[in-house]
Amino acid sequence: MTERDGTGIVNLRDHAYAVLVAAIGSFLFFAALIAASPAFASAEDEDSAAPLIAYNALLVGDDARARLIVDFDREPEFSYHYLKDPARLVITLPSTAFGFSADALEPRGIVSNVRYGATGPGQSRIVLSAREPIQMTLGEVRQEESSGARLVIDLAIADNDRFEALLASQAPEPDNSFTDRLSMPDSDGTYVVAVDAGHGGVDTGAIGEDTKTLEKTITLDFARAFAKRLAEEPGFEPFLTRDSDVYLSLSKRVELARQHGADLFISFHADSLNQSNISGATVYTLSDRASDRLAAALARRENLSNEIMGIKADDEPEEVTDILLDLTRRETQSFSISLADTVVSSFEGQIGLINNPHRFAGFMVLRAPDIPSILLEIGFLSNPEDEKRMLDPEWRDRLVDRLVEAVRRYRSPLVSGGK
Repeated sequence: MTERDGTGIVNLRDHAYAVLVAAIGSFLFFAALIAASPAFASAEDEDSAAPLIAYNALLVGDDARARLIVDFDREPEFSYHYLKDPARLVITLPSTAFGFSADALEPRGIVSNVRYGATGPGQSRIVLSAREPIQMTLGEVRQEESSGARLVIDLAIADNDRFEALLASQAPEPDNSFTDRLSMPDSDGTYVVAVDAGHGGVDTGAIGEDTKTLEKTITLDFARAFAKRLAEEPGFEPFLTRDSDVYLSLSKRVELARQHGADLFISFHADSLNQSNISGATVYTLSDRASDRLAAALARRENLSNEIMGIKADDEPEEVTDILLDLTRRETQSFSISLADTVVSSFEGQIGLINNPHRFAGFMVLRAPDIPSILLEIGFLSNPEDEKRMLDPEWRDRLVDRLVEAVRRYRSPLVSGGK
């Protein structure tokens, strides 16, 4: 028995049917190769009427983003629209023979179900169902060097208002112009700062040696205080990635910052070390290679946050890694380093710093390709003096004031320079 919904697609989850479709697609693919030879060349109008052949497909992503790649024998024309209950992106294609393997598009992350097939004469569709509201952030066809073409679709989580607006308009504009927003204020001059309180929910983070205070509690306390203080500065608009004791994956923190059009991303942490004598604040920026063993160890520990909720951080194929490592990343990193150096300079003589206070490592939460980002270790809960300071409201306010001053100084040349 087959079923259809608003997408018009027959449900292909039946394994036998999927295998049959793959076999037919493979046959059509080789038939197309034969037909393309001079001896079997057909008239141009006959060739244009032949179905597209989708001979390869890949779906990657996590609980905040997803990328769909489909390789065709020639350039496909496509359109798309959204459906709700559940949230779906429907990609409409000309008549297409789907010749890739049945398991090529296994649902993962934000994508809960994938279906594809014919919906009528001369038309086929691919439908991506999502676990929560979504938006398409990139949709394009790329010509391959050898032959054929590649369809690339990027999805990201969206809030309900955004998704309802997309449903109402059905004319979304893909947002793939990363460099246009790089370290620039909004058009009204507002500078948006994403304030990220590390850990939360079941992810408690480190635990204080003396008071048993949880890292997630300290980070939220500092994040709230910083956001409140920064909001008093003209031209700044802070927002909290979390404002309660909830769990957020590392990817969602980054995606929330991007969706708010953040110009900066600052993540608060207060880790614990095996050596209780190490104390002081540290500022981290992103790098594929850690500056030292301490930085590497802390990055490994922070990146385990996803595993608490069973979110696997897969190594993605080269063709899809530009979702995180866009060409803008190199420029973004230079801005991040500048911000980190400004924070260190503002803290010196006022807030205790660790030796070599600006360090770098592969923190996943700093991987926004278009937002300068730092991770601020306020101190170490393994050190009794640091723990005492972090629980002192006066010391907290002093650190917050110095951090606000650093952000203000960092932004100043960008604004005066016309950026």
